Amino acid sequence: MRWILIALLGLCSLGARSADPHPGLQQAQRDGVVVVYAATDRRVVQPLIDDFEAMHPGVRVDYRDMNSADLYRQFAAEAARGEIRADVVWSSAMDLQVKLVNDGHAQPYRSAETAALPSWAVWKDEAFGTTYEPAAIVYDKRALAEHEAPDTHAALIRLLTEQPGRFRHRIASYDPERTGLGLLLHSQDAQANPTAFWQLAGLMGALGLERHVATEDMLDRVVAGKVVIAYNVLGSYASARAQRNPALGVIWPRDYTLVLSRVAFITRSARHPEAARLWLDHLLSERGQSILVRHLGLFSIRTDTHTGAGAGTAAALLRQRLDHAFRPITIGSGLLAYQDQAKQREFLRRWAEAMRVE
Repeated sequence: MRWILIALLGLCSLGARSADPHPGLQQAQRDGVVVVYAATDRRVVQPLIDDFEAMHPGVRVDYRDMNSADLYRQFAAEAARGEIRADVVWSSAMDLQVKLVNDGHAQPYRSAETAALPSWAVWKDEAFGTTYEPAAIVYDKRALAEHEAPDTHAALIRLLTEQPGRFRHRIASYDPERTGLGLLLHSQDAQANPTAFWQLAGLMGALGLERHVATEDMLDRVVAGKVVIAYNVLGSYASARAQRNPALGVIWPRDYTLVLSRVAFITRSARHPEAARLWLDHLLSERGQSILVRHLGLFSIRTDTHTGAGAGTAAALLRQRLDHAFRPITIGSGLLAYQDQAKQREFLRRWAEAMRVE
């Protein structure tokens, strides 16, 4: 009974805090809209949109979703014309987000919600991490027994080396040439362990790697029985899908697991700045993070112990168990390395070479 009472008190306090009016609410209501450019499917984020609009009557979310590379290109094109429409930009392509912030397209913002973030998830009070998303290996349990599932990068290399026929044309990953998220994941992987990554890339290329632009597409291929292993996928999506489909197995490599965060910033030229601040605070709030956890399957970036976004969740327990292996990608200038055109060309040249089947 005691833990039930504590939980109820926590929910009551959350509701009380959520009811406090935001200082910019009246202006946001006069604006009537917040324009969000995002690299997260609208159908996935709809519960958060619905809750925001219910909490802030009179403020509509104009949510425009696209893949991360298209989002970057569209925003850059609008900036070049001086016609930026977005109030908030929210994307999992952390490096592209940091580049836009570095180029002066964001405005600083501080609030109680931004102050609750871990230090690695805030840069210049302009770029903010909103989720905690480990990159996972997904496999088809119907085609690969649990004891065979590779739980380290070395184990995956060994499996592909020893049984190539079993995985020929049945392995998938992101295409860094077509998606910003793919470039981020693979380039960060190459920095974390260059020997293992390039050995894996060569093996996957020789086996006829399927290259995709979205995690959902890769999961669909595994569910359909066309792919046995999908490498470097967004673990939040994979975990949520695995709860609904017993054929999917999700592995968090115990040698190292990269952790991404969807980065949000308020545009410097936002036409609806108060509405943008409302949206960002809602996204980062305990209430918003709890929605991400409950409805979207995303992991919370907050560690509050008295809400559904914090301790006691599957994500928090996973973090405790694999804390030594989890490597959050710090939001900051270090992400600009592969935005250097020469370095990016060299990385993609080496990737293309690895994908070339003799």
